[in-house]
Amino acid sequence: MVDLASQMGRPLLLEGPSGTGKTMLAEALAQGLGRPLIRLSCYEGLGANEALYDWNYHAQWVRMTQNQATDPFSEEFLLERPLLRAVRHPDSVLLIDEVDRADEAFEALLLEYLSDFQISLPEHGTIRAGHPPLTVLTSNRQRPISDALRRRCLYVFVDWPDRQREEAIVGYHVPELRTDLRDRVVAAVRRLRDWDLIKPPGLAESVDWARATALKEADWSRDWVERSLGLVIKDAMDLERVRERIEELVAPET
Repeated sequence: MVDLASQMGRPLLLEGPSGTGKTMLAEALAQGLGRPLIRLSCYEGLGANEALYDWNYHAQWVRMTQNQATDPFSEEFLLERPLLRAVRHPDSVLLIDEVDRADEAFEALLLEYLSDFQISLPEHGTIRAGHPPLTVLTSNRQRPISDALRRRCLYVFVDWPDRQREEAIVGYHVPELRTDLRDRVVAAVRRLRDWDLIKPPGLAESVDWARATALKEADWSRDWVERSLGLVIKDAMDLERVRERIEELVAPET
């Protein structure tokens, strides 16, 4: 689907549970293609001034006080934000991360970009990309994404990887860790995901736990697992529950 998005000039929407590696996939895509990554991290209240463009009002004011004849809305005063930067530099990968955290008003701002890869500036005119930038959106399904946005994208649901694939991912990022320890890390993380935790660990936590195990040259002992839980458990209630079942993480799989 990634190659189709690139060939067809369509945005790619990656949706799935938090922690399944959607952001890592976009980062790996940019690295693999040798393109710069432009990132827009979404949040509630995100607007045009943070996502599209803004004006350098201080420079405009200075120029006007100097009585110099100038257009205050010329490009020299235009400040690029991620969407405009992608339009101006289409040989890049634009990551619109966690679009479900933004509100519906921001989705409306996105539609022109996602449809035509252009930004309309009321004070300046329309700026179009020379060709469609490769655009990746991610969503953790915190809220429903509008049909209008979905129709403009190719869609991939990113679920938890199977055990073999997760072992391969961890091994790629932490090649110095012994294979048997890598497998114990992955097995423990996958057990944690089955325990109905408030914040189950994702792929990034698997990699962090493996990297720390390699750095400390640790064995998979109760002492190490208990001391290092903060690498994978990020909630106080979860931590209490996991400590009560610590032996299950230490024990080898049967």
